[in-house]
Amino acid sequence: MSNAATTAPAPAAPPPVEKIRIKVDGRDVEVPKLLPNWQGKLEPTTMLQAIQIAGGEVPHYCYHPKLPVAGNCRMCLVEFGTPMIGPDRKPVLNEDGSPKIAKSVLPYEPSTPRGAIACATPISPGMELYPNSPATKQMREAVLESLLINHPLDCPICDQAGECKLQEYSVQHGQATSRFVEAKVHKPKAVDLGPRIVLDDERCVLCTRCIRFSKDIAGDDALGIVNRGSYNTIAAWKEGAFDNNYTLNTVDLCPVGALTSKDFRFKMRVWFLKETKSVCTSCGTGCNITVGSREGAIHRYEPRENDAVNGPWMCDAGRLNYKWVAREDRLKDVLIRGAKAGWNTALKEISAKLAAAPQGSVALIASARQTTEELFLLGKLARKLGALTDSVPRLGEGDRLLVNVDKNPNMNGAWLTGVAAVPAAGGRLGLIAEAIRSGQVRTLIVFGEDVTKCGIGTDLLAKLETLIVSDILPSATTATATYLLPGCAHAEKRGTFVNAKGRVQKFMKAVEPKGDARAEWEFLHELVHNVTGQNGFSTIEGLFNQMAAEVPAFSGLEWAKLGDTGVTVQI
Repeated sequence: MSNAATTAPAPAAPPPVEKIRIKVDGRDVEVPKLLPNWQGKLEPTTMLQAIQIAGGEVPHYCYHPKLPVAGNCRMCLVEFGTPMIGPDRKPVLNEDGSPKIAKSVLPYEPSTPRGAIACATPISPGMELYPNSPATKQMREAVLESLLINHPLDCPICDQAGECKLQEYSVQHGQATSRFVEAKVHKPKAVDLGPRIVLDDERCVLCTRCIRFSKDIAGDDALGIVNRGSYNTIAAWKEGAFDNNYTLNTVDLCPVGALTSKDFRFKMRVWFLKETKSVCTSCGTGCNITVGSREGAIHRYEPRENDAVNGPWMCDAGRLNYKWVAREDRLKDVLIRGAKAGWNTALKEISAKLAAAPQGSVALIASARQTTEELFLLGKLARKLGALTDSVPRLGEGDRLLVNVDKNPNMNGAWLTGVAAVPAAGGRLGLIAEAIRSGQVRTLIVFGEDVTKCGIGTDLLAKLETLIVSDILPSATTATATYLLPGCAHAEKRGTFVNAKGRVQKFMKAVEPKGDARAEWEFLHELVHNVTGQNGFSTIEGLFNQMAAEVPAFSGLEWAKLGDTGVTVQI
């Protein structure tokens, strides 16, 4: 058979992107005629998008690329001009042959430029935009003056200080003094919108981002505007009714300090926070987050934009799932039969016991909340010992937006490294329980699980000769451990998770662990070396790269190539 008959046809080239030539502050720029809107559908490119593509900046409050366009704050007003058309419907040309541009002016006052709201006005061929002209700057000053007329001067106590667009734009585009001498309009303060949100209506600039997000993204039409004129305020349809699982996204969206989180309110100044790129561990979605910490304490999680995973959003449950990291009852000491010991002593004894264990006499249960690198090392240990292995599944309710039914952040990592049984094969936890009951398994290794809640009760644990446990918080399993090794929360170490869609994402260390707690991969690679003789890597980068070389699903990956948003692999 000829090569022509066996060669697959080359994929068709994507159609060329149609572009429009315009000018931005006198510079020729080519921009796409159509761009995706907040729903991902192609729509005519707007002035704001064109200026951003040209490297410019247009201040705005109501516009957000992931929300429907409202065009109500007027902060994005831009002076513009369009080619003149003569009576013959042909372009009027200058002496040099270039199109003659007519700037847009007020019909009742031809000497005054008329701006267009850049977020909602599409561009057209030959259009000229002037985002930095004197007229545009004057429009911005006027809009800011209007927005600040009734705004309270409470920046020193506002949670948004340091992240406030009203502050930033006032400095960049506003005036140094106010001409307003009348009494300000006072609006409701500290309004309880719901269980997690407090509203200060005096600070609100009525951008309606919160309303559009709640209705169009979260599907909860709970917010609206009441009253008229200068007395307009944001309100919920009923006191305390703003209570969906995504309400805290409105705090991120709010460009001023009107909407604040009850959890973060008056607790920390944002400029004191260290920001660390991380991943949410509440479910299999793996939302990208930023951990805000100071002096070893975590103060907040915020979503970090990744269009391949969570966009710019995250659920409230995941956002607030950090307080357990600082619990007072955290496991901080290495224990041998209940007595405090050192890491060297514990690892030496454990290594000797495992090296002498008969094949098949060891079982291993590893949490799918461990990092992929830790699961990889545990898999190496299990294969050397001929051990039965599995991970505990966690299933719950999901939703149409971000919450996944899988409550483990790394179940795919457990499957890909061979620690967990693939779903089609069924779980092995029952087999492990039966092997302990029959006396076949005399040593059990447990990482990050309370096995007494999944069919291996204290009666079975009492039959074991050795129970090796690593965990973060105390449980019935840690209470009976022969060897107890304190581990780390994900915010206290580096590593990767593989989310429900197969995206490998790395997270970085935000805070130091307490007491003698160590990142599990750090002591696991010592155990693997002692028991198997295989040399591990003492850095997470090297360990990941070794795993990528040995696990087929990760072939070709490198730690450095994962970037901040991860890489999708075939599951």
